[in-house]
Amino acid sequence: MSEAVHDIALSVRKVTKVYPGTIALKSVDFDARKGAVNVLVGENGAGKSTLMKIIAGVERPSEGEILLDGQPIRLLSTQDAIRHGIGIVFQELNLFPNMSVAENIFITRERCRMGFDIDAAVMREETRKIMRRLEHDIPPDAMVGDLRIGQQQIVEIAKTLSQDARILIMDEPTSALSAAEVEILFRVIKELKAQGVAIVYISHRLEELVRIGDYITVLRDGSITGSRTMKDVDVPWIVRSMIGAASKDYAKADDHTLGDEIFRAENITLPRQGGGYTVDHVSLSLKAGEIVGIYGLMGAGRTELFDCIMGRYPNAGGKVSIAGKELAKPDVAARIAGGLALIPEDRKAEGLVQIMSIGDNMTLASLWNYVRGIHIDRKKERSAVERFVRDLAIKIASPDHEVASLSGGNQQKVVIGKALMTGPKVLLMDEPSRGIDVGAKAEVFRTMRKLAAQGLGILFVTSDLEEVMALSDRIIVMSKGRVTGEFDRAEATEEAVVAASGIGHDVTSTITELHP
Repeated sequence: MSEAVHDIALSVRKVTKVYPGTIALKSVDFDARKGAVNVLVGENGAGKSTLMKIIAGVERPSEGEILLDGQPIRLLSTQDAIRHGIGIVFQELNLFPNMSVAENIFITRERCRMGFDIDAAVMREETRKIMRRLEHDIPPDAMVGDLRIGQQQIVEIAKTLSQDARILIMDEPTSALSAAEVEILFRVIKELKAQGVAIVYISHRLEELVRIGDYITVLRDGSITGSRTMKDVDVPWIVRSMIGAASKDYAKADDHTLGDEIFRAENITLPRQGGGYTVDHVSLSLKAGEIVGIYGLMGAGRTELFDCIMGRYPNAGGKVSIAGKELAKPDVAARIAGGLALIPEDRKAEGLVQIMSIGDNMTLASLWNYVRGIHIDRKKERSAVERFVRDLAIKIASPDHEVASLSGGNQQKVVIGKALMTGPKVLLMDEPSRGIDVGAKAEVFRTMRKLAAQGLGILFVTSDLEEVMALSDRIIVMSKGRVTGEFDRAEATEEAVVAASGIGHDVTSTITELHP
């Protein structure tokens, strides 16, 4: 594949973006080519999302210019970008939970009769067509807030597809999708390439990028460190360019002695509306210092299990015990006080208050630790925040900055810090590496191992087979709300874990012929 095959649709030239206390982009050059997947990679905080926001009209560059078909353009708003044929699927979902799927897809672009009356029937039919294209049957009238996060991701993608963009930016589009949904998205991408659409694709799943990419650009600390055709690179080259190291290290610590049983859940149930169970009589236990991974497909009931354990569903059944003491009250505050902490799957909606500072977010669940009389001991609070920022290697200029100013991966680390600051005995982590790059993953996983060595029990959910195999002392597999397999680390094989999850074939097998 030669570069001459694909003309340049959009160019970024010498773009610099300065925020208070930090330079997010430093004289960056980037090209998006027609009919090709233009991959952009880098660690969290490298500047990827900032660059994409500039192209999408969300942010304006401090210096530099954007060229469309060789001509300079000014993008002062997202509407400017849409008018120029630029669409973006944001990393953080930008949906209205109290509106329907169709209303979200056509927000600000409603189909009207005679320019006055919104034609809801036309919007519903167009929504059905887009959903058929994405091989989903999500009803147009369904409330987005009632959908699981993977379905919300599909709605976000559908919203951008409905704009018929010439340049389509996809920022972590598969982070909440199942393996089957990823395959559907890849088919849509192939179709868009054939139509001449220039696709800019950001993901932390490196094998995925090698599979579908045509060109690759690597960002590190706001600067370009490499730009090539994809046929000339492999995963080790990508990792070296991103973090300056060749190892994709999940930091498996030396074995340590496990303690006594620290956590037990018995016959956890969550009735499903219309009959049956979303969580179907699940029982499991955890020892102090043990890391247990729960693997399964989207919809297996893993997130709902964690929500039951944390007391979020009053109608859930079963018993939860910490160190032999039953936590009788199904109440989140009571469960936190009892020694449980949860890192939720959706950090934006459930883990953080975006308008609050980094420091205030981190101490939100443990504020009582810093109260003296009727006042908060700000010096003690800040000292604790700085210690966790240092331990988790969170890249920030100041704890006083808004948490919304951080990259997705650093926001995730703030959520982890917030949970750890409650002093839990058991940590529940729902997809802890979602939206985190390879370097940040290694840091988070090192932290998990260190915490386990200190006696913390960790129960984590993941859809990543490599993660569950590398990190777990024991693996539990769920399918359709039930436990369908349990394996010690020594006996676990990828084939056995995948088979127990209900997948008919090993969707994680390595792609051997990507660019003949």
